[in-house]
Amino acid sequence: MSDIDLSTVDLFANLSEEDLARLTGSLSEQKLDPGEFLFHEGDVGDAAYVLTDGDVEIIKDTGGSGTRLAILGPGALVGEMALLAGEPRNASCRAITLVMLVVIPKATFDEVIETSPTALHSLFSVFLTRWREQESRLRQSERMAQLGVLTAGLAHEMNNPAAAIVRGADQLRQHLADYGSAMQQIPSDAVVPSPETNMPVMSSLERADLEERMEEALESAGFDKVWELVPPLVSAGFTQSDLLSGDQRVTPELLQATATRAELTALLREVSEGATRLSELVGALKSYSFLDQAPVQDVDVAQGIEDTLLILRSKIQGIDVVRHYADTVPRITALGSQLNQVWTNLIDNAADAIVSAGMTGGVITISTDFLDGCVVVTVENDGPAIPQEIQDRIFEAFFTTKPPGSGTGLGLDTAYNIVVVQHGGSLEVHSDETATRFTVVLPTSPEVAIG
Repeated sequence: MSDIDLSTVDLFANLSEEDLARLTGSLSEQKLDPGEFLFHEGDVGDAAYVLTDGDVEIIKDTGGSGTRLAILGPGALVGEMALLAGEPRNASCRAITLVMLVVIPKATFDEVIETSPTALHSLFSVFLTRWREQESRLRQSERMAQLGVLTAGLAHEMNNPAAAIVRGADQLRQHLADYGSAMQQIPSDAVVPSPETNMPVMSSLERADLEERMEEALESAGFDKVWELVPPLVSAGFTQSDLLSGDQRVTPELLQATATRAELTALLREVSEGATRLSELVGALKSYSFLDQAPVQDVDVAQGIEDTLLILRSKIQGIDVVRHYADTVPRITALGSQLNQVWTNLIDNAADAIVSAGMTGGVITISTDFLDGCVVVTVENDGPAIPQEIQDRIFEAFFTTKPPGSGTGLGLDTAYNIVVVQHGGSLEVHSDETATRFTVVLPTSPEVAIG
């Protein structure tokens, strides 16, 4: 077995010679080929390892994808977190190159801690440092994962209006040319007719009947290719009486110009609606992130929730969102973008609960109220209940009911810290067979903790 001095490893640097000797006396050696896993997330921690040669990567499953937390080389200690915390492995370890390791059995590790106060103090200090480092990296990963959710939702929401603008602009060029050609075919004093009123809202069947009647009327009047002209004319609100009655009777050339102008009007409306929709989304995103504003603002809670719902609209499709916003709720002094992270986590979790249960017609109910000088927000869903035995743990860091790879357990922990630590409020959950309800209580003027 390779010789190794455990005193060069950070975790064991302050141990006595006696403690080091006890650890060294039970060591064995292990080899890993490139790509081979030393252990997987969720495995029982039965040993710690010291790398003597090669490199490994530490990987955390986050939302179905692996986040690399670190790359470790010779002299590094691996797997000690599970032994110190007495919990399953919270990340996976995989060899990047050919790797040689020294194995420290859990029994030996535990014996040193139990019999040596110096060892216990030293290991505990290093453990806290490493835990904070890992938590910081995972929180950053959680923020990036949330950004990914928002980006995916926005991309989905922006795709349709953006595509409408591109399609409409492309078709406008051709129809403008067609309109110019059509206008050259009619007398200079001719007037292209316009409908007096907008077309009333009709069902598909009513629209089809109207188009059929107009085609028959135009064909009877001797017009050709009416199937090309009628749809835009109907969309613009024309009827056959607008085109064929009395002095308003149109010529074939004038009918072509009228239909082409109707197409232009419809395309301009489509481009305008698409641009308006994009503007709304950009405005919601700017409001959601409090872009170009100071960290602490006077926040309209209901507006923040609405911005969040707009950005998450693709995620909550098929779910009925019921709103109950009290008129008495005042603006509050708060970290606006941070509070919007809370609404994002709570609404996203509510949607996940409904979708993962395969429910149709699920309901998310969001309420705001002003009680005892505080703003109260509830986010409720009618999905499956959270088991009673774990309700007290759901705000713990890294705790999750999902299998490895399906979540980090940081979403609710992040929300809890924003509400309780940064804003001096409270975040509670109540869940039974009828509904799961998260209740956020926020003082109107808290001592906001930035950072």
